[in-house]
Amino acid sequence: MESIVIISIVIIGFVVGLFVFGLLMNKKKLAAAYEKAQAESKKILDEARKEADKLVRTALHEAKEESRRRRKTFEEEQKKRKAEVQKFEKKLRQKEQTLEKKLASVESREQQTEALEQQLIREEKRKLQTIAEYELAVERNQKTLEKIANMSPEEARRELMIALEEDAKKAARESVRQIEAETRKVAAQRATDIISLAVQRLAGEYVNDSTITVVNLPSEEMKGRIIGREGRNIRTIEQATGVDLIIDDTPEAVILSCFNPVRREIARATLERLIADGRIHPARIEETVKRVESEFDSITLDYGEQAAFDIGITDLHPEVLSMLGKLKFRHAGTQSVLQHSVETARICGMMASELKMNVKRAKRAGLLHDIGKAVDQEIEGHHADVSADICAKYGENPEVVEAVRMHHAEDLLKAPAMAVIVGAANTLSSNRPGARNEVLEGYIRRLEDIEKVVHEFPGIEHVHVLQAGREVRALVIPDGVSDQEVRDLSDDIALKIRQELTFPGQVRITVLRESKFVEMAT
Repeated sequence: MESIVIISIVIIGFVVGLFVFGLLMNKKKLAAAYEKAQAESKKILDEARKEADKLVRTALHEAKEESRRRRKTFEEEQKKRKAEVQKFEKKLRQKEQTLEKKLASVESREQQTEALEQQLIREEKRKLQTIAEYELAVERNQKTLEKIANMSPEEARRELMIALEEDAKKAARESVRQIEAETRKVAAQRATDIISLAVQRLAGEYVNDSTITVVNLPSEEMKGRIIGREGRNIRTIEQATGVDLIIDDTPEAVILSCFNPVRREIARATLERLIADGRIHPARIEETVKRVESEFDSITLDYGEQAAFDIGITDLHPEVLSMLGKLKFRHAGTQSVLQHSVETARICGMMASELKMNVKRAKRAGLLHDIGKAVDQEIEGHHADVSADICAKYGENPEVVEAVRMHHAEDLLKAPAMAVIVGAANTLSSNRPGARNEVLEGYIRRLEDIEKVVHEFPGIEHVHVLQAGREVRALVIPDGVSDQEVRDLSDDIALKIRQELTFPGQVRITVLRESKFVEMAT
């Protein structure tokens, strides 16, 4: 029995021990599981924190990109609005300058009006004084007329007023004529001084070949190389450039002949390069011609820069310089348009200096006054308007633009002073000896037109046109025209010639009235 109890106790103890051991093992597993759960929880938390940091960084990056994009959009919008504001301000400044110019013109006219008013007041006072003197004379002569002519007071008054009106008209006409003569004398003297000084200081070229160019050769042997075997080289040059090569007995020189100055210039540059290189054959000729044609724009730019440098202008736009260089290949008479423009600019500078005006601005206007001739085949309109539009496009001063536009105006008396200077300089450069080559038919036609216009006036008996159309002498019928009418006739002839004919410089009108009486004494 005791053994059973002991066995039972042992079994129970064993079971209790197993139970306790199981509890201890479960506790360890629970602790391990807890620790594992803690580690996993910490890992999850770390990953969540990293993911949150990543999301935050992503959000911050996107926010920065959005901010940068919006800032860029805002800056572009701000630049656009700033450009619009600057454009608007520029228009306002131009309008202000125009208004200032108009205001100055109005002020000048007001001053002239005031001066005329003062002169009219003086004339009115003189007129009133004259009328008072006439009234006194009428009162003194009235009784005498009544006694002598046995006329009524009304008839005497009428006769006297007619006589006085005739005398007043003659006196007024003489006064006006005297004032005009004095004004013309002073103006002519001043203009003569300025123009003569400009012409004396000018040293321009008088002759320029317009259809041929001479190319110098290093030796006579080079002529044979230019001709080539059986003339292959010279034919290739002529076909590639469109220019005729004339090789004659002229020592060490060949002549390029062509009416197109651009082709002639390309041929000249090509030939000079071939001579310098020494290799002259058809393939080399064609290659050189193509290279020169591709470099022609830089050549024209060089010509324009040189012309501007000669005048002392260094801030012209490159497009303007290129168009200026193209004028070297346009001719007017026996001079190129570029030579004419440079010469006109120098004369403008001299005149502006004498008149105390802006010399640099006058030179710019003179240099650019014919710039439209470089593109006048591409743009419709008079070359003066085209030139002015080009100057305005590339930011030239409004005074320069206006002077260029008005330098061919029909009535320069109403044009700005700068336009008058440019017009006068243009005329001087165009009509100096050697600048123009007038065709004989046009010259004769101009003289005949002058004679025809003068013959249209009544009382003209003979007309003689002298000094190549610069002086006209008209003889009137003595019995049909009085001395006073002769004076008015000269003014009328000058006005009609100025309105109906085109002529260089000035035309002097001389009207002669001569009476001859012959008697024989026997």
